[in-house]
Amino acid sequence: MEVALREVHDSDLPVFYRQMNDPEACRMAAFVLEDPADRDGFDAYWARNRASSAVLRTVLADGDVVGSAAVYGEPGEREVTYWIDRAYWNRGIATAALRGLLAQVRERPLYARAAADNAGSLRVLEKCGFRVTAHASGYANARGEETAEVVLTLAAD
Repeated sequence: MEVALREVHDSDLPVFYRQMNDPEACRMAAFVLEDPADRDGFDAYWARNRASSAVLRTVLADGDVVGSAAVYGEPGEREVTYWIDRAYWNRGIATAALRGLLAQVRERPLYARAAADNAGSLRVLEKCGFRVTAHASGYANARGEETAEVVLTLAAD
């Protein structure tokens, strides 16, 4: 399967909206928008990010839109995030997409956060060179409760 990244197009947003409304994927990600079904909130979120200094990419697998990947935040505190459609989990797509994003964004350090029980995401981040540097907890909208999370860092080469 060929995995590629490209700029986000307006036509990608309905696909992202559908993907981010998968209850099982939301529960796994844990830290999602307060109300993923709020289309106005979703559109405002993407408008803010597209107008910011974030590096936003659409993830393609064999030409199909299967998710998104991004680097956002202030210099020195920038974080990576990604979302892959659940139908494409466990195929190496998230790892390939994150590696591609990291090749495009060379600044370091970069940070990432994942729910402590999200073994798949933690595995992707570690394969891409991130290392656990802290443990925290925060309110996870998708779970409706405080949830343990892991903070990871990708240090300078």
